[in-house]
Amino acid sequence: MNFLLFLSDATIPILIFLIVGYGIMNHRPIYDDFIKGAKDGFHTVIGIMPTLIGLMVGVGILRASGFLDLLSSMLGVITEPLHFPAALVPVSIVKMFSSSAATGLVLDIFKEYGPDSLYGTITSIMMSCTETIFYTMSIYFMTAKVQKTRYTLAGALFTTLIGTIASVILAMS
Repeated sequence: MNFLLFLSDATIPILIFLIVGYGIMNHRPIYDDFIKGAKDGFHTVIGIMPTLIGLMVGVGILRASGFLDLLSSMLGVITEPLHFPAALVPVSIVKMFSSSAATGLVLDIFKEYGPDSLYGTITSIMMSCTETIFYTMSIYFMTAKVQKTRYTLAGALFTTLIGTIASVILAMS
């Protein structure tokens, strides 16, 4: 167990050391390469900023307007018989758009029901079993200039559904 703790603490420093060592062995200008990569990363952030702002504003509007609560109560009629609590419907919907906004909803669940409750456990597992579909697709496809997404959305929605089902099953067992 101590070895695993050491390995988890040392992984990043070892990786950095190996990258720098490899650059030195190949006579690369390491600092110049680092600066060039940082500039490229900065340009990427500037390119995706409008999408990030749009997603955050949209989720904020849905949350503040009460639409998520309305949707939760409407879909709760369908989800409750399937052992998926209506209180968790907003988290599952918002998670598809923004992980940080979903984290805010998760904290609300934790405050109301407790992190060790069934709702808290389902939510915790669901957050790790699902993806921010629309955020990921918009960022990656915009950056790579992909026009035809083919089956990406259908596959992502299907795997999110499976992840949500798995979270309920795992929490109840």
